[in-house]
Amino acid sequence: MITWTLEAEFRRFGLVGRSVLLAVSGGADSTALLVGTALVRARLGLTAEVATLDHGLRPEAGEEAQAVERLAALHGLPCHVRRLNLRPGAGVEERARTARYEVLEALRAERGLAAVVTAHTATDQAETLLMRLARGSALKGAAGIQRRRGTVVRPLLDRTREELEAFLQEQGTGFVTDPMNADPRLFRIRVRRELLPALSRAAGFPVAERLASFARLAAEDDALLEEMATAAWRRLVLPEGGLDAVGVRALEPPLRRRVLARLLTQEGAAVDDATLGRGLDAVARGRSATLSGGLQLRASGGVVRCVRPRATVSGSLLLEGEGSSGPLEGTRWTFTVGPAPQRPGALRLILPREVRWPLTVRTRRPGDRIPGARGSRKLQDLFVDLRVPSERRDLQPVVVDGEGRLLWVPGLWAPPERKVVSGQSLWAFPPSPSNGGSGPL
Repeated sequence: MITWTLEAEFRRFGLVGRSVLLAVSGGADSTALLVGTALVRARLGLTAEVATLDHGLRPEAGEEAQAVERLAALHGLPCHVRRLNLRPGAGVEERARTARYEVLEALRAERGLAAVVTAHTATDQAETLLMRLARGSALKGAAGIQRRRGTVVRPLLDRTREELEAFLQEQGTGFVTDPMNADPRLFRIRVRRELLPALSRAAGFPVAERLASFARLAAEDDALLEEMATAAWRRLVLPEGGLDAVGVRALEPPLRRRVLARLLTQEGAAVDDATLGRGLDAVARGRSATLSGGLQLRASGGVVRCVRPRATVSGSLLLEGEGSSGPLEGTRWTFTVGPAPQRPGALRLILPREVRWPLTVRTRRPGDRIPGARGSRKLQDLFVDLRVPSERRDLQPVVVDGEGRLLWVPGLWAPPERKVVSGQSLWAFPPSPSNGGSGPL
């Protein structure tokens, strides 16, 4: 059964005639992977090498690595031993996992092999599922351990740990037991030794395979929903950033959650159940929600967007004539008086002959008014009419002349063209969104 599973899975992964790196710790699962792969490799034209890692956390780990070397040699497989030198303490499980995959991937690339093969089982899958459900996971977490991720493949996810131990007994091959697998301080070990057996007793039959089957189906459903969410994201994302609010509200809840989670992740916000719930409520009500790190989600003006707190810009830029240039600090806008620049996205104001120097570039102030043929209007009204997001209004530059009269609001308003001009031009360069600016308005 184990050899049949390995042969079928290696074929499904497209590894016939290829080369693989087997991750072997010496425990029952990975030992079965080594022995089983050695038995099927000839039929598949498969080249296999073995990697065993000494995490540096237990004195006996060195002897276990030597035992793996001997077993690999017995089956004619090259073996690579790597020492990780980890320190015990908080988060050692996650640190060990991260270091393990980094070393395995580096070795795979160094040896020019097609894939790293691990021995995760249906029992591991069931334990992972129960742990994640206990922590309140959604469908993505319920998908559990992925059968394939990048260059890592897991061909034994349909077989239980008991089946692998029975296979080793048939083959007359022993294995080691990691004492950490009996440490009740670890959540996984408590699930393994207490919860999973209790569920099997309550059901009247072993449940690991059924839980693993559910995780496999959840992974398939989640993959489909992710594809649909990606299509929805592409349809709803706006050129200036953010998402179309009406379109987000029209999505079915599973897609709405995924699209909103992608927006939060893109902006560096923590995505947990409580945060996502506040965000979804804000979208439904057309309001704001506070996220992690002071970040705000705003769903107003037809746009769902994330806003970071910004200090009010208090400085200004003085332009005294031809050749004057500089940035408006805190906004990422820059300005210059002179000939046409060789930069894309530049905005231009042809200056009237009667312009009063020096010009001042600053942000809005109370009482700013835009001149017109029939009087003036408030700058604030312009922002409202053009639906400029509130967080951008304090970063929008305005240009006033030497007498304090408003000449230009780059990207939003410009005066009518004059017949008599000075021959001089004022150029404004909006911030690039990729450089962390607010984007041209």
